Amino acid sequence: MRLDAHSLRGLAHPLRVRVLEVLRSDGPATATMLANRLGEDSGNMSWHLRQLATHGFIAEDKERGTKRERWWFALHKYIGVEQSDFLSEQELRGLLSTLKKAVITEQFRRAEEFTDQDWPTRWQEAAAVGYWRFRLSSAELGDLRTELAALFERWEARRAEAPEGSDGEDVQDVEDVVLQFQGFPYRPVP
Repeated sequence: MRLDAHSLRGLAHPLRVRVLEVLRSDGPATATMLANRLGEDSGNMSWHLRQLATHGFIAEDKERGTKRERWWFALHKYIGVEQSDFLSEQELRGLLSTLKKAVITEQFRRAEEFTDQDWPTRWQEAAAVGYWRFRLSSAELGDLRTELAALFERWEARRAEAPEGSDGEDVQDVEDVVLQFQGFPYRPVP
């Protein structure tokens, strides 16, 4: 899914970004389940779920639900954001900034959760938290982002082409892995 002005208005809220991430990573849930997990009021959660549904991010799982218990699931694995679509209007720039901040907060929270969990040594050693600093033009940064996206897509397709255990790997050693990426210019604060 690619964001447009309408869908940006529906997603640019920190709680909605978090709810969408939970539905993507953990699967379908009810408003009550999400409210409990995220420390929110279930009435407020229901309202945000309806907003996400109205804007095309989630849908109701009618096979699981009842009239009193509605289950929701994410419709898209990824959301594309073409930033140039939103930079000409001040309101949309503000919404885009809100969305970016919510995504960065969610990425930080996810990485912080990992550091608090007790993973086996092999996973602690394989995981990485760090950064690189380059001197690049805006075009070079765009090229780097494109190359990294292609690399990530190849690795994602690799698992789809060779399901767990098909190449003799130990399926007990396979986990979902999140690879987070941020690239932006930096100016030292005077």
